[in-house]
Amino acid sequence: MRVVRWIGSDKKRFRELMALFLRGEYRVTQRAAWVLRHCAERDQSLVEPYLAKMVNRMLEPGVHVAVKRNVVGILQEIEIPRRLLGRIATICFDFLASQDETIAVRAFSMTVLANIAASEPDLKNELRLMIEQQLPWEGAAFQSRARHVLKQLNGGKAT
Repeated sequence: MRVVRWIGSDKKRFRELMALFLRGEYRVTQRAAWVLRHCAERDQSLVEPYLAKMVNRMLEPGVHVAVKRNVVGILQEIEIPRRLLGRIATICFDFLASQDETIAVRAFSMTVLANIAASEPDLKNELRLMIEQQLPWEGAAFQSRARHVLKQLNGGKAT
């Protein structure tokens, strides 16, 4: 958190963090991802110019799960630019469908998709169906997030 506070809203310092995140070695990238997420929570305008690069980074082969978890965690908290909506929706549907992804990545993906579906209602039925198909086979953490997202998709009404 000291690094997060040190970066604050300083764009130059944040750019240095992004350089580590985008081109650092495995361990550095993993740790930079956590700092990146906390910086984004404090000032989302810092990440906006880098969103496409962040998404590309999390899709690289062999990337640490912390990178995926923190990037998707950021995506669930920000307004995604229209130019990236389709790509991010596809990625999040892939993450949600994959039993190889961690629960955190899958749960965050659900929230990202629900947020996108708020402005793209055509996605609601596809997301609802995917969640309902997986729900009986998943653990408590997934089920909890799924119930919340299903309620959101139903306009706040319980399913």
